[in-house]
Amino acid sequence: MTSKQRAYLKSLAQTLDTTFQIGKNGVTPELTSAIEEALDARELLKIGVLNNCMMKPGDIAEMISGRTNSTTVQVIGKRIVLYKPAKQNGKILLPK
Repeated sequence: MTSKQRAYLKSLAQTLDTTFQIGKNGVTPELTSAIEEALDARELLKIGVLNNCMMKPGDIAEMISGRTNSTTVQVIGKRIVLYKPAKQNGKILLPK
């Protein structure tokens, strides 16, 4: 992913609401499957990490992106933005 594409996705993510929040239970298999379903439907997700979570947001982003085959767009503070292009009828067109 180029820096131009990443910047474009960051700009789109600014208007998104946080879809999932990760707390003290961490990243469970159920949460991972729910995130994967949401990525298939929306392509771009914003995830919040609560203060009572023991893991670092960067580690969580790496774990989730690995499990869902998505791309981590950014980790800023306690927010994670993930992107996974749709297999069919994608809504987000990335710049070249």
